[in-house]
Amino acid sequence: MMLGRAMDYQELDDLFNELWPIPRSITGPGITQSLKILQRHIPFEIKAVASGTKVFDWVVPPEWQLNSATLYTADGEKILSTEDSNIHILNFSEPYSATISYEELEPHLYTNKTFPETVPYVTSYYQRRWGFCLSEAQKARLDKTKKYRVEIDTKIYPGNLRYGDLTLKGKSEKTVLLTSYLCHPSLANNELSGPLALVALYKELSKQKNRYYTYRFLVVPETIGSITFLANTEKSELDKICAGIVLTCLGGPAKKVTFKHSRRHWVGEPSEIDELVESLCMHDSECFEQRPFEPTSGSDERQFCSPTINLPVIQAARTPYGQYDEYHSSLDNKSFMRISAVLDSISKLCMFIRVFELNRANLLPMLAGGEPMLGKRGLYPTINSAQTKRMSSDKIVDGREQLNILLNVISLIDGKRTVKEIVEFLEISYDDILSTLEPLLEQNLVRV
Repeated sequence: MMLGRAMDYQELDDLFNELWPIPRSITGPGITQSLKILQRHIPFEIKAVASGTKVFDWVVPPEWQLNSATLYTADGEKILSTEDSNIHILNFSEPYSATISYEELEPHLYTNKTFPETVPYVTSYYQRRWGFCLSEAQKARLDKTKKYRVEIDTKIYPGNLRYGDLTLKGKSEKTVLLTSYLCHPSLANNELSGPLALVALYKELSKQKNRYYTYRFLVVPETIGSITFLANTEKSELDKICAGIVLTCLGGPAKKVTFKHSRRHWVGEPSEIDELVESLCMHDSECFEQRPFEPTSGSDERQFCSPTINLPVIQAARTPYGQYDEYHSSLDNKSFMRISAVLDSISKLCMFIRVFELNRANLLPMLAGGEPMLGKRGLYPTINSAQTKRMSSDKIVDGREQLNILLNVISLIDGKRTVKEIVEFLEISYDDILSTLEPLLEQNLVRV
């Protein structure tokens, strides 16, 4: 089902191209620049927390700035440079300038022997190191008898960790958290697909009338950003979060959106969003699948779901981290992550969020006494004959299936059932019930 598309292919493609070349990290001008670009689309407040601030068991790190980094032979031949790719530098590398032997250089070269033609993305945020990332094939071509000149122009200095935060008010203070991370440089599926989806979801939800839930949009550097947000947000505000979704890896080649459950589901504590995921993946299995919560891997859901926080926050992905060979490498680019796949993920997530909105309470009929007159609303054939069953305007082959779903749904809207309960009773898909409910809601025949 395609809900209203707030951003088209070209808009997302342009945003991707603008964000792609920026040398991001968990702090520094790269993430600040990226947040300001996103701020044009989501008018969030960019919050700053000073380096050295204690955030739970962690400390906010200093800022890191990459100016340039190049490896040469001693006679001036360029081997690699961040001018070619900004993942050639060990992320958060300290500055270094010297002419050294291969033996001195080799411990500072990072490769992935499993995939020798790719440049790996490697970080060292909390331990001072310098280094370069290159393919195993590039490394094998280095002459071990030569000397090499290292020029790493980076800056590490006290500053701030920054993140974007916006609350989109609804009728209720109950809040759905929608969040993604922004800290990886020049990685597509693992980095930019999440923020692209977040921007599109904001534009979709901001134009919707009569939002029941409040939506909080959050863009953070991964792990330390979510920890900093949690440490600097009042408990009364966190207590309003009734559900949340971490958006990541939404542009890969897989066909389905996969939901990773929250910790509550893992430990047997009921959560509305986890229960809806189970039902959705059963009744719309062609579009969605589920994964269990695992504390041994993952993204920011691990922080939102940590035992003393324990928010019902799930994760949405398409081709998740660790499940594709291009992960954290130079091959995670736009050839791997397709804008069309991100758009498809956005459409599926819009459907899920819309169902979550409608599933908050039982459905009630607005009219008393008999069925509503569907024909005058364009929802029922206006000619009654033996051929009527083939005159329904829906696209189903038998010409009647969608109409039958409509009549069944109307018969179950009695103030005693939620959307989820109707789907499970009729054994239909959520796509079908949304197609049925939307015109009924628009014409004030049903209310939640």
